[in-house]
Amino acid sequence: MTTAKAAGRIIGVIVLLQSVGSGLVNFVLMAPVFAAPGFLENAAGHPQRVGLSALLGLATGMLWLGIAITAFQVFRQRSHAMALWFVALAVISASLIAVENINVMSMLSLSEAYGKANIADRNLFQALRGVVASARNWTHYMSLIVAGSTLVVLYGVLFRFALVPRALAAFGLAAAALMIIAVAMPLFGHDIVFPLIMPLGLSQLMLALWLIAKGLPASEHQPSAPLP
Repeated sequence: MTTAKAAGRIIGVIVLLQSVGSGLVNFVLMAPVFAAPGFLENAAGHPQRVGLSALLGLATGMLWLGIAITAFQVFRQRSHAMALWFVALAVISASLIAVENINVMSMLSLSEAYGKANIADRNLFQALRGVVASARNWTHYMSLIVAGSTLVVLYGVLFRFALVPRALAAFGLAAAALMIIAVAMPLFGHDIVFPLIMPLGLSQLMLALWLIAKGLPASEHQPSAPLP
């Protein structure tokens, strides 16, 4: 059976991998695809980047399941309900990320078809651009909102039961809440407020390094001694 300290270190490594993977997908691999004039013109010229981005994005999404499964054994000793909430939200988050990356591959397919189309037919593809882009973007926003909610539960458990320093857990709670607010803005007709997302990257890095160094404390509940 994995000890709490070992489980914490595994979670720390996974959180670090997830942060690196997400950064590579959003800010490195997909950067030339979304650059001007847009994915419709660019994606077909970068099929390997798009494919690798989709696979890496899917992998980082599945890491939510790794965190939840590893944490469940430790969390349920404190709160069975919160442990189940964390697993459920992790499953939903991973599922939404899978759908998002299916839509990313649809963007590549549309771009490739656009490149092969006659000049006269390209107006149709320009109309489809908005539909395909919206499908990817709205799934992306929803997956980020659910991921933020998953982190709220994670940091909430860590804070409530002092599994990490409460200042670190409180900072993570605030950062996750700010991220949810930032990515929810498009639902109300506003742009994403990117500066509100930045604290979460710092809190995730701090959490990962703490867990790798310290792990999680064992439960204080010990089995009752047998009656004489």
